[in-house]
Amino acid sequence: MDALDTIDPDGGGDTVFRDVIMLALAGFMAAVLLLLPHLNPPTKEDVDRPNPGNLIVEIRWPDQVDADVDLWVQAQGDRPVGYSNKGGTIFNLLRDDLGLNNDFSELNYEVSYSRGVPSGDYVVNLHLYRNKTGRYPVPVSVVVSLKRTPEDSSRELLTKSIDLNFEGEEITAFRFAMDEQANVVPGSVHDLPKPLRSGS
Repeated sequence: MDALDTIDPDGGGDTVFRDVIMLALAGFMAAVLLLLPHLNPPTKEDVDRPNPGNLIVEIRWPDQVDADVDLWVQAQGDRPVGYSNKGGTIFNLLRDDLGLNNDFSELNYEVSYSRGVPSGDYVVNLHLYRNKTGRYPVPVSVVVSLKRTPEDSSRELLTKSIDLNFEGEEITAFRFAMDEQANVVPGSVHDLPKPLRSGS
């Protein structure tokens, strides 16, 4: 008997083989899809994760204004933290907003967080890096909040609105001191200018 005589002339063997392979593949895909939600389910801690940091410094300016306003912060004994130095020993700049450039959130917003609240002096500055709209002044609101523990909600300590009037302007919004219990030292809040952008 010739080998060619053993081949099914209707091709039924090929069809059965393909059907078995496709059923096995479909079964495997169904098993994977059923298991995916159980591989790494979100926990309550993941969903309700508290904001990082203790001292929170935020700035906001009108969302329709295409301006790049920079937040600069400094804790005593640490280097200034801003767009060109996003991290120090105490503060980290978590969001550097460039205005409407490469911004998909439609929010003009910058924020820095501290790791702990060591006692000493703190400085918060604003700097108008660029204003593509050419409209002045650029109004900016500044808020300093405190979270003593990760479980606590943040409590507003200081707030202010400031107008920036030209590109390159740097304004000290707040200078204040914190005590050992993470309280603002009474009478320590002022806005005596201290440049931070130069790294001094």
